[in-house]
Amino acid sequence: MPTDVTQARQIATAADEMLAMTATITDDMLDRPTPCDMDLAALLGHVDGLAQAFAAAARKEFGPLTSTPPEPSQAELPANWRDDLRRHVGDLADAWDNQSAWEGMSQAGGVDLPAEVLGMVALSELVLHGWDVARSIRVAYALPDEVLAAVFDFHYPPQPQSERDGMFGPVVEVPADAALVDRLAGLTGRDPFWPHGTLEE
Repeated sequence: MPTDVTQARQIATAADEMLAMTATITDDMLDRPTPCDMDLAALLGHVDGLAQAFAAAARKEFGPLTSTPPEPSQAELPANWRDDLRRHVGDLADAWDNQSAWEGMSQAGGVDLPAEVLGMVALSELVLHGWDVARSIRVAYALPDEVLAAVFDFHYPPQPQSERDGMFGPVVEVPADAALVDRLAGLTGRDPFWPHGTLEE
């Protein structure tokens, strides 16, 4: 597992990419489908919620944010969702850019785990949902392979599907020589070629 300093930098990189993409989203895009069986508005609400939860986990501020999973919501996003998302995703990156965030035990989604493991879960959430956003708005996903590899290694080898249910669908087989981003998508139960069209560059 990479050091906490490396992980903190990777979280910041994934957060920056998430915010760069979401800054381009217009209101008429919010009802678009995503690869994770919710529309884009619900996915953005989910990302906003998990950002708050994992920032609280980094600071060991246990309570409602960390004791329950951030459930996707079909409710309409507030008018100021862009400001909220920018603030909360930025706060997530800032919270993990602190040595104490990686020490001891922490909690997220009602699960107690070593803080360094939850830091990697936070990175995984940003990276995978960033891919979902990129596919929904049909842009290329511009994360460096170093970050993608960290998340791939975290999930490989995959758990039995009985342990993945509720988190990931069945592994989608992808050729070993495929791009790392496509192998990561398949490993986490996503169709690497969703929605089967040419992406904008």
